[in-house]
Amino acid sequence: MPWKDVDMMTLRQEFVSLALQEGVNRRALCERFGISPKTGYKWIERFTLEGQIGLQDRTRRPLQTPMRAPGPVEDQVVALRHKHPTWGGRKIRRRLLDLGHTVVPTPSTVTRILHRHGLIEESASERSTPWQRFEHAQPNDLWQMDFKGHFETGKATCHPLTVLDDHSRYNVVLHACSRPNGEFVRQALVDAFRLYGLPLCINADNGAPWGSSSKHEHGITKLTIWLIQLGIKISHSRPAHPQTNGKEERFHRTLKADVIRGSHFHDLDEAQNAFDQWRLVYNHERPHEAIDMATPVTRYRPSRLAYPERLPQVEYSASDMTLTVGWNGDIKFHGHRLKVSSALQGYCIAVRPLQDRDGVFDLFFSHQRIGQIDLHNHESKA
Repeated sequence: MPWKDVDMMTLRQEFVSLALQEGVNRRALCERFGISPKTGYKWIERFTLEGQIGLQDRTRRPLQTPMRAPGPVEDQVVALRHKHPTWGGRKIRRRLLDLGHTVVPTPSTVTRILHRHGLIEESASERSTPWQRFEHAQPNDLWQMDFKGHFETGKATCHPLTVLDDHSRYNVVLHACSRPNGEFVRQALVDAFRLYGLPLCINADNGAPWGSSSKHEHGITKLTIWLIQLGIKISHSRPAHPQTNGKEERFHRTLKADVIRGSHFHDLDEAQNAFDQWRLVYNHERPHEAIDMATPVTRYRPSRLAYPERLPQVEYSASDMTLTVGWNGDIKFHGHRLKVSSALQGYCIAVRPLQDRDGVFDLFFSHQRIGQIDLHNHESKA
């Protein structure tokens, strides 16, 4: 993926932030970002010596030095609040520390400054309540994926596709799609897989293009078939339980508050440009309360599982009974007819008996369980 001029600073900062994490294979990361190792090490060295300014082209004069913040502390607090209107006392204090300031007020003092300047509504303070969520132990154990509610631009409807790493809250994908279909999702995921590698599992809701509202446990679509062939496990949220993808839901609220609400974009390109700029702030600057005020990039590592440009073939063990899915997604097994998914037409699936239940068989496509057949009471489901 060649670096485009419009995204140069964003990509450079994202590259060096990931490259400086412990245990990262820098040469592999250079390959994923489409640059030579020589170029990659050049940006790492410049960033190490000069910070973010070192990532600018030498012919450009930096507009400001992040490590210098003239003026009283109160002015610094107010300036950060104006730049990030949704940030509270804890985030602002942490950001000042991250920028290198040594004299930084406590979160409560920052909050009092914001109140004094009329920058916090009382209702906002009342709504601010802590919430503890489960998280996976390692980056890329689970990605959460969803579409943010659509909005109109001057030329087209925008359907923001978002993908979030569960452990780190790192925003992997933020893409302004013109349609919420599998084609756009697949291309956005290919770009992400090439940069960050493959996750072990992706969780999505039950709607198109990745699920089925009537088969929320294992709805199969063309998109999920592709993901399963890549070796990724697919899970789906329970119907009417958006908290299953709770980190995505919370991310969407932040995206709406910081970027979408009150904004009017000329077209999808303008919306994408705003998304790209905000994504850099969210991943690299914004302290996240759910991860002890760290920034997501400090907890994220690219996956060791590289994206295969050639799709692997699905293979089963010699002990598996296999069936080819027929027209309209139907299969026949010991006199039972069962519809698995029309998207699987022509694919081979495995039938595996349950060890503790005679006459009951699980159905698998690759590693993914997609249904069950019970020969005794005809309660077969997929």
